[in-house]
Amino acid sequence: MADNRWTVSRRTLLRGTAVAGVATAGALTAGTLRSGPAAADPSGRRVAVLGGGVAGLTAAHELIERGFQVTIFERRAWGGKARSVPVPGTGSAGRPELPGEHGFRFFPGFYQHVPDTMRRIPFAGNPNGVWNNLVAVPEARFARRDGDDFRLPLGPRARTGFTPDSFRETLGATISTTLHMPVNEGLYFANRLLVFNSSCDARRLGQWEHTSWRDYVGGNARSHEFRALLSRTLTSIMVAAKEDVASVRTIGNMGEQFLGNPAEIGNDGGLDRVLNGPTNAVWIEPWLHRMRELGVRFELGAEVRGLDVRDGRITAARIVDSSGAQRSIEADYFVVAVPAEQARALWSPDVLAVRPELAAMDRLFSDWMNGLQFYLRRPADISRGHTAYIDAPWALTSINQNQVWARKFTDFGDGSVQDCLSVDISDWNTPGMLYGKPAKECTHDEIAREVWAQIAAHLNDRGDVLREADLHSWHLDPGITWQEGPHRNANADPLLINTAGSWEFRPEPHGALENLFLAGDYVRTNVDLATMEGANESARAAVNALLDVSGSNAERCRMYTLYRATELEPLRRMDADRYAAGQPNLFDVQI
Repeated sequence: MADNRWTVSRRTLLRGTAVAGVATAGALTAGTLRSGPAAADPSGRRVAVLGGGVAGLTAAHELIERGFQVTIFERRAWGGKARSVPVPGTGSAGRPELPGEHGFRFFPGFYQHVPDTMRRIPFAGNPNGVWNNLVAVPEARFARRDGDDFRLPLGPRARTGFTPDSFRETLGATISTTLHMPVNEGLYFANRLLVFNSSCDARRLGQWEHTSWRDYVGGNARSHEFRALLSRTLTSIMVAAKEDVASVRTIGNMGEQFLGNPAEIGNDGGLDRVLNGPTNAVWIEPWLHRMRELGVRFELGAEVRGLDVRDGRITAARIVDSSGAQRSIEADYFVVAVPAEQARALWSPDVLAVRPELAAMDRLFSDWMNGLQFYLRRPADISRGHTAYIDAPWALTSINQNQVWARKFTDFGDGSVQDCLSVDISDWNTPGMLYGKPAKECTHDEIAREVWAQIAAHLNDRGDVLREADLHSWHLDPGITWQEGPHRNANADPLLINTAGSWEFRPEPHGALENLFLAGDYVRTNVDLATMEGANESARAAVNALLDVSGSNAERCRMYTLYRATELEPLRRMDADRYAAGQPNLFDVQI
C-alpha cells in the first residue's frame, strides 16, 4: 500500500477558511412478528435477484424463507454501499487488513426494517443475532471553527402534555439554548416543524414535496447559525443534498422522527446507533452465511447488461460473468436490485413499451457522499458519538470507531493503529480551505489533506486534539477514482437525492411487466430517503408484490410506518379540509 501520510505545517493546516445533524428517531409498526419460517412456496419457483446490496440481499433473504429458489447476481461486492472494505496490503503478523468503508453508517432508532432483518441473522453469543451488534452512542458534538463547541446528549426525554403553543415554546427554547441561536429563530423553526407535523398527507405530497427546504425555512433571511444548523445541516450533511433542492417532505419526515419525537416513542432502539465492528464482520458476512444455509445461490462478478421482453414478461436477463462470458439467465421472476443509475440503463425500448413510467427515472438526481478513514496511533478524544464540523466547506461528519468496537484496532494492520477517525464527506462541489478546489477536482492526496485541515481547524482551536504525529495512514473510499484526462474524480457509488418534486419520478416496486419487481432506495417507500432502511423496505415491498403475483400463501413481509404524534391527528384532519379548500396550514404564518 502507498504510504498515505504527509508533513504539513500547523500554519498550513489552519490557513484559510475552515453540521452534521443526527436526524432520527421513532417508528410505529404494522403487522405481526413471525415466530418461525414463513410458509414455503410449494412449487419452488426460481427467482433471479440482480444486485447484491442491501436491497438485493433483503429480497433474497425474504424469498428463500418463503421457499423460492433464489440466485443472486452481483457485479462488485456483497453489501453494496453498506459493506466495509479491507485496505489492501496493510495486514501483517497474521492480523487482518485495516478496515475501510464507503462511509461510516448509523442506524437511527426510527429504522425498523433493517433491525427486523438483523434479528433474523444468527451471530455467536447474541440472543437477537446481528441486532445485538448495534451500540447506542450517548452524544453528538457540534464543533465550530474559532468558536465554542457544544455537545448534545442523546436519549429519550420526558414527554409533556401537548399543545401547539407548548410544542413551539419548548422546542423553540431547546433549539435556541442548545444551538446558541437567537430565541426568535428557535421559535420560528419550531413553528415550521409544527406546520409540517400538522400537515395532512395530501398537503405533504401536493405542496411540501414540491417545495425546497431552504424556501420552506427561509434560510436566506436568517442568521449564520440558523443557515448552518437548521437549513444546511438537515440537508447537505444528513442526506448529501443542498437546501435549495431538497424536498421539504423528505427533510420534514426526518425532523418529525427526531425533533418531533423526543420520547422516542416506537423506536427500535437508541436515537443514534452504530455497529460494534467492521460492517462485513458483524453484519454482511453473517448474513451471507445464513442465506447460504437456507439455500441461496450467489454469483459474484456478474454484471447485468439487459432484459429480454416478450408478451409482457421478462424472459431472461443478459449478464457478463466473472470470466467475461456473456450468457442469459432464465427465471420465473426477476428482482432488479441495482442502484438507480444502473437500473435505468436496463430500461430498453422493449421494457419502456410495457412500463413507460420508468422513463421518468432519467430525471432522478444523485450526488456524492463518500468516506475517508484516518488511522491514528493513539485514540483521539473528540466525542462519544458523531461529530459535526459546522463551518467545514465540505460538510464533514465523523466518528471515532475504536470506542464503540468490540475488537480493538491494534488487532488489525501492523498492530500500531489504536483508533480510526471515520469521516463522511457530504459536499463534493464547494471549494475547500486548503487548495480552493471542490473535492471532485482534488487528487486523493489533496482530499485527505483538505479533510484533515478542515477537521483540525475545528478541533485544534482550543488545543492539539488532532496531531499530525499521530497519523498512521488514511484510506479513501475505493469508489472514488481519479481520472487523469479530465483531472477530476469519478464516483462508482453516487447517492440518490430526494429533490423537490422527485416523488413522481420514482417507480412502484411492480407494474405492468408481470414478473419484474424493483428493489432499491429509489423505489417509492414510506421512509422516503436513500438509506439502508429505504433499500430494505423497498425489497420487502417487491417481495410482497411477487407473492401476490405468484399466488403464494406465504406470510407477507412485515412492513413499518414512520412515527406521527397522535396528539396532532385532529389538526391533520382539519388540515385536510383546509388543503382541499386551497387554504394554508393553520400554523403557516410568520412569527
